[in-house]
Formats: sequence, C-alpha cells, structure tokens
Amino acid sequence: MSIKVGIIGCGKIAQVRHIPEYMANPHTEIAGFYDINLARAEELAKTYGGKAYPTYESLLADPAIDAVSVCAANHVHAEISIAALKAGKHVLCEKPMAISLEECEAMVAAAKESGKYLMIGQNQRLAKAHAKAKELIEQGAIGKVLTFRTTFGHGGPETWSIDPGKNVWFFDKTKAAMGAMADLGIHKTDMIQYVLGSKIVRTQAMLTTLDKRDATGNLIGVDDNAICIYQMENGAIGTMTASWTYYAAEDNTTVIYGTKGELRLYDDPRYSVQQINSDGTRIDYQIDQIQTNDNQTASGVIDLFVKSLVENTPPEISGENVLHAMKAVFASIESSAKGCAVDVK
Repeated sequence: MSIKVGIIGCGKIAQVRHIPEYMANPHTEIAGFYDINLARAEELAKTYGGKAYPTYESLLADPAIDAVSVCAANHVHAEISIAALKAGKHVLCEKPMAISLEECEAMVAAAKESGKYLMIGQNQRLAKAHAKAKELIEQGAIGKVLTFRTTFGHGGPETWSIDPGKNVWFFDKTKAAMGAMADLGIHKTDMIQYVLGSKIVRTQAMLTTLDKRDATGNLIGVDDNAICIYQMENGAIGTMTASWTYYAAEDNTTVIYGTKGELRLYDDPRYSVQQINSDGTRIDYQIDQIQTNDNQTASGVIDLFVKSLVENTPPEISGENVLHAMKAVFASIESSAKGCAVDVK
C-alpha cells in the first residue's frame, strides 16, 4: 500500500522530521510540496520527487494525495487542517494544534464530519523514557504520585528556524500567537497528562518576555518564558516550565515524586529513567536519549500516523485526544493575564 503525502510548509520541522521520516517509511511516497516560498518547495520536489504547488489549495485539490503534514506557522494550522479534512485528506498537524480553543474544537469537528483522521505531532509521548515512566507509575513503583516538575528549555527558535535570525515567525505575534508556552510548554503539558494518566484541572501561570528581542531591538510580542503550577485530577500538583532563554544547555527533564520514591526522566546522560526508592535503593534504566535541536533522531510521529492509515484505525495522538492539553495551555494564558488561578474546563 502506497500512501501519497503532501507537505504543507517546508521549513525546518518538515525538513528534519517529516520529509526524512516519510522517505524512510515503506508505505509512503511524498507526492507534493507547498510553501509560501515557492522556490523552497520546488527545490524539495527536485530532491525528493513529487511536485511543487503554487497554493496549498491546489495541493489539496489533487485527488492523488491521500494525506498531508501541516508544518506551516501556528496561525494557519486550523485553516489548512480544516480545509484538508474537508478535501478528504488525513491530516498530521504540527503542534501547537491551533491558536485558540475555538479553532482546536473546529478542527476536531471537521475530522469527525469528514471521517478522516487528525493527528497532532506531540512527539514527547513517544519518547521511550516517558512511556516507561507511565508503565512504572501504573505498576505503583513509586506509590501514589504527589508532586512533579517538568521543564523544556533551550536557547530559542531563532537559531533553529529555516530562516534563522531575529525575524523568525516564532517571534511574530500575528503568526505565532504564543511563544515558549506554545512551542515547548504544550509538549510538557501533554506529556505530563499522558505519563500520570490524569488531566490538568487547574492552573496558576505566569507568561512573560524577559530577554528575547526582535531585529529592531524591542522585546518580542510573545512570551519567552512560562511557568505554570498544575493541579491534576488525581490530586497531584506540580510545575511546568517552558523557556527560550536557556542559553547554556537544553533542559528537557521531568522529576515525579511519589509516596514510595521518585522517577527522574532524562536527568542523567547515561540513564534516561532513574527510579530512586524511599529506602535508598535505585534502579537505572538505559533506554534512550531525548532529542535535542542539535541531535535530531526519528520522532516516531510519522510512523504512528502512517500506521493508523495503513491499519485504518484512529491515531493514538488524535486531535480530540490532545484537546485537553490545549485547554490547559489556553487556561494558563488566561491565568497569566488575570493574575489568578483558572480552572481547566
């Protein structure tokens, strides 16, 4: 079975993740590319095969294309995904799902109405240490989870983007809508719900811009740091930190504290999971290493998406499944603006 895929948005995430992972999957063929920079799409078509389309609408109108990856800027995720679903294409959309709760819900509704699949690229669920931690918690390895802290920080997207520098779209509020919270915070928000098997029900957050400046020297219009206190449905509380100002080293760690011990995830260069028990004993698991901007490895997202298409089964990380994490993100933004805790409905 050969699934013909279209790439909408040919920036860095498409070039380091989506395109090579589709090329490596035996069930897929990249049939088309669209980018606002047509020359970029044409260059990729020349390299990988398929054709470049002048508009995303013309790509979606091609009946030969079965599915698309939406790798465009945040503000058009909903518009393009909904149009693709209505055109009868399965959709893999990059995170954050969209820039408002209304848009996220409209995407989920469009998937239901079309009968096509909508998957969101929340790749941290597929990191092996996170899956192992979920398993250990379900087994009661550290007892009842009481608290946690989870962090995702690096030096910012301006060095990683396909068009590096201070004019990256990530810094443009009209295109990104949100900053570090949407870029990195959504990953850890979604991940902590997955690992703990519990939803966020309340958030107290501060989103702020401390250091990032645009080409004119002014502070950027989106947050470069976000710190949230999350209360989970199961009673646990913890912090989630997202930052674009970790200039020395990337931090993608999580520590979960329970009544019988703790789990440290991606906190040690040798062991991606460390179980430290309350009696002082410990178990170290050498499973994998977390991806970094400088060390890109296969995410597993594309293979999971393709698997759902081949087997005709809904994707595990569906739009509907990710919706509550997005609600927690939007509630955190509201909390920061109001200066008070906000319930996640």
